[in-house]
Amino acid sequence: MRDGYVAQWRGQEYEASPAGDDVRLYQPEPGEGFEEIRPGRFCRVVAVAEVAELVYVRTRCSWQGQPFIVLARHDNWLRVEYTGGRWPVAEAMGLEAFDFGVYQGWAPVAEVTDLRENRA
Repeated sequence: MRDGYVAQWRGQEYEASPAGDDVRLYQPEPGEGFEEIRPGRFCRVVAVAEVAELVYVRTRCSWQGQPFIVLARHDNWLRVEYTGGRWPVAEAMGLEAFDFGVYQGWAPVAEVTDLRENRA
């Protein structure tokens, strides 16, 4: 489940983080020019002009007939955020009020449908 920036650099796609005129590229293993920032996480900073594509990827789905984005996965559960904009629906589903107008919950993977990635 992806929810964040990705960049295409030298024909490969990486998790990314834009930083002004630069882009931080991340990967789970060592590589040329990548420095370990914590165990299992390596980073390389490149100029944004070197990146072929920089987009935001968000995973969307439906649960109980309602629209959600997927924030994370843990075992057979997805952490989801309701995007339907109707608080009575969110409350009736038993979702947690994460912030004003933002409702989240855990959905069983088996109950989630229409799982898809959107790139913007």
